[in-house]
Amino acid sequence: MKKYGILNAQLAGYIAALGHRDIFMVADAGMPIPKGVPIVDLALVGGVPSFRQVMDAVLDETCVEGYILAEEIEENNPALLTYIEEKLYGLPCERIPHDELKQRSAGLKFAIRTGEFSPYPNVIFQAGVVF
Repeated sequence: MKKYGILNAQLAGYIAALGHRDIFMVADAGMPIPKGVPIVDLALVGGVPSFRQVMDAVLDETCVEGYILAEEIEENNPALLTYIEEKLYGLPCERIPHDELKQRSAGLKFAIRTGEFSPYPNVIFQAGVVF
């Protein structure tokens, strides 16, 4: 049995299979994921697990070189925006309209659905390399 880190076998496998520049998303409970994009559905009830819990766990095991946010997060969820920017300090960030974020999600390698019930906690991450 694995002792620490991500225990969800599906999610651990998707993370292990990421290649340089692959994109994936951590999303709220209501984000529409395009047909054909694999979903790791971790949502249990509203707020569980939270976006922060999932993002932190994923970042502990994943090399990320950039990310994309919906520009609406600044006005509608500034506390979460601050948290994301602090966790990803120094990485390039692109801000785009939420509708465009939905369109870009068609190219995801996979999406992770959380139980988050706050506005715009959807981030597309671009995988980096560790060497």
